[in-house]
Amino acid sequence: MFYEDADIQTFTAHVVEKGMDEEGRKFVVLDRTAFYPEGGGQPYDTGTLNGVRVIDVQIMDGVIRHYLEREMEDEKVNGRIDWNRRYDHMQQHAGQHILSAAFEELFGLRTTSFHLGEKTVTIDLDTDSLTDEILQQAEEKANDIILENRPIETEWVTLEEASRYPLRKELAVTGDIRLVIIPEFDYNGCGGTHPRHTGEVMAIKLLKWERQRKQARLEFVCGGRVLKQLGEKQTVIRELSRLLNSPQEKMIEAASQLLEEKKVLQIALDEMQEQLLAHEANTLLQKAVHKEGYKLIVKVFQNRSIQELQKLARLTTESNMAVVVIFVAEQEDKLQLTAARGKEVNEVDLKKAAASIFPLIEGKGGGQPHFIQGGGQRTMSGEELAKVFVESLSPTSGC
Repeated sequence: MFYEDADIQTFTAHVVEKGMDEEGRKFVVLDRTAFYPEGGGQPYDTGTLNGVRVIDVQIMDGVIRHYLEREMEDEKVNGRIDWNRRYDHMQQHAGQHILSAAFEELFGLRTTSFHLGEKTVTIDLDTDSLTDEILQQAEEKANDIILENRPIETEWVTLEEASRYPLRKELAVTGDIRLVIIPEFDYNGCGGTHPRHTGEVMAIKLLKWERQRKQARLEFVCGGRVLKQLGEKQTVIRELSRLLNSPQEKMIEAASQLLEEKKVLQIALDEMQEQLLAHEANTLLQKAVHKEGYKLIVKVFQNRSIQELQKLARLTTESNMAVVVIFVAEQEDKLQLTAARGKEVNEVDLKKAAASIFPLIEGKGGGQPHFIQGGGQRTMSGEELAKVFVESLSPTSGC
């Protein structure tokens, strides 16, 4: 029935089969239906049968299954299509035909795939690059076709009859071929639902594109989704205008200035943090314990990041090349460990020592003989981990 009249919203039918699939979903098969089943890139219709929600429609073994929210006993049903969903799909699908034809007519770019999502539509074009000029021209051409309000016709033809049309792409079937035609613009084999005229698509707006496997994936919206996108973006712009204290036409300038100021502040903050860490390193060096051939610093911290411990370790060993540092950070149920040695300390292999330590905390780490890092579970306290690590240090042979 959806092929006979895509605008149909209600119908009556008889149940010819009831069942349950392997996932336990209940379904019915009708002697006729206006519910469009998922296929060809277009999602399924939803709606009701005698008030019971239809949540999915699929073709299985050549028949259309209507999956229901709950079991239905009736043999005769009154069906009602969710018209807002159906009409939205009709707008998006027709818009895709128009846009794909525009790209092919203007630039010879073939559409290789199509996906109609809940919020946007995408097509993949047989190219790895698109320019702003190409996008603008294709969008303008597509919207011109919409404004001309050309008829959208459907015809059932044989393979021989189809060969007489300038088809935009190769047919996927050889029998019972359904063509969707926009006269003197697009001729395409398609099983989807479409409005009667291009004007019903209302408008097409391109949103963005990205490279996907040597092709260009283009995202866009049509019809009512254009107005929804406009409304959402207007809300964002209005709020940004308030936050930036700037009118819309000067928002880019205001945002750029704000980002530049943030960059300058971040540089200043990084410099201050570096100075604080350098001061902390000097304080730690004053408390270093003398060992045979080197000085040792062991410190357990609370909620310090591994990146901060690494920087502190490097600053400390650069300030005194005859020191070994072991830093542990306790973070809720995790432990982080960083250790480093100065260039004048050759008798300690931190990598070798760490190999026996990380399994104790069900963790992992890595590094070099002069610098290691890693972490794991808090199976012991930070002090205990530091103590075990110190005990594992042993002179290397020929290091």
